[in-house]
Amino acid sequence: MADKVDVKYRTDATATGGREGHSKTADGKVDVKLSTPKELGGGGGAGTNPEQLFATGYSACFLGALRFVAGKEKVTIPDDATVRAEVGIGPREDGTGFGLEVELTLKVPGMDRAQAEELMKKADVVCPYSHATRGNIKRTLTVG
Repeated sequence: MADKVDVKYRTDATATGGREGHSKTADGKVDVKLSTPKELGGGGGAGTNPEQLFATGYSACFLGALRFVAGKEKVTIPDDATVRAEVGIGPREDGTGFGLEVELTLKVPGMDRAQAEELMKKADVVCPYSHATRGNIKRTLTVG
């Protein structure tokens, strides 16, 4: 059974043409051309792809979750802290479709590694992207 969510914000986007098409949000703030990477049999055009968009969203969301948990513990996260999300896609072992994997790398300049790792674990509980993917895809969390 899915978790009940008290929705505070909702957005929507519409795609046309699949991986060689176009996608945009209803408010027009995101409006992108899509291209399939050569590694997936496409032309590798100038457009972005769903994996890049997922990596962008996940990394931003995770850093927000990290700042949230740090704030609750009265820990300051410097402005130059980063989260890098590396998203991989490929055929699943069962041969019936494709799967994803994600590696998140946290860098918090000046913070003790053990403290950063502890905050990262807590952010992984808070982040909705982490919650949605937990148990569904391979995820690796690393402090860099």
